[in-house]
Amino acid sequence: MDEARRRRLHGGPPPVGRRTIGVIGGMGPLATADFYLRLVRATPAAVDQEHLHVIIDSNPEIPDRTAAIEGRGPDPTPVLVATAQRLVRAGAEVLVMPCNSAHAFLDAIRGAVPVPVLDIMEEVAFAAAALRPAPKAAGLLATAGTVRQRLYHVALGRRGIAVLAPEPNEQRGVSEAIDAVKRGDVGPGVRARARAMAEALVRAGADAIVLGCTEFPLVLTSEDVAVPVLDSTEILARAALREGFGEYHPSQERWQGSIGAPPGPLRRH
Repeated sequence: MDEARRRRLHGGPPPVGRRTIGVIGGMGPLATADFYLRLVRATPAAVDQEHLHVIIDSNPEIPDRTAAIEGRGPDPTPVLVATAQRLVRAGAEVLVMPCNSAHAFLDAIRGAVPVPVLDIMEEVAFAAAALRPAPKAAGLLATAGTVRQRLYHVALGRRGIAVLAPEPNEQRGVSEAIDAVKRGDVGPGVRARARAMAEALVRAGADAIVLGCTEFPLVLTSEDVAVPVLDSTEILARAALREGFGEYHPSQERWQGSIGAPPGPLRRH
């Protein structure tokens, strides 16, 4: 048994530092649970002690993000900020939000905490640009709020990738599918509707599909579509692992765009 494994199993500090991940969750709870499951499954761990320390605040009291974006609901910023600050007080050193629509309020959250907050749009756009061949156009399945904010349009556009969003009538169907998942319906009917929406975007010219709502990966997978699927939940989970284990990408783009505040030094747990 090597020394690193012996110390993990029998005590003593780990051989490398790690950062505690804080999850601003509850948007919705099922998507938060899915994110954590993916984080655990993607961790290259053989024993419990090789996993990251993760603190999850699944706060269903955060007001509806799309309603706020569309001007028909309360501003979620104060609750998002309070949740982020609570996680930092509890020891979180990197924050993630497994909710795409909440990223409309990312700047306010970043301005209120002294730790990095990952940007799901930047992470997905980085993954899209890394595809070979890189897509010329990505079909976006997301809430009406996310589409309206055009955050994916900006992030993907910087990398030369156009965004195809559903037409208004089709977007209502997307929103209905998201609402169904939030009610706990992940059955064959919702899955069939999600697949049909993705196929419509492919017919319109998309050569990749962005699952830009963390409810969508619960009802649509890469096996359902003939083009690459960019799963925002999976991509965010892998980004959290990268930051938790200190594997920072060297480019200035990632520091400023995806990460936000410069990270602190690795801490031994």
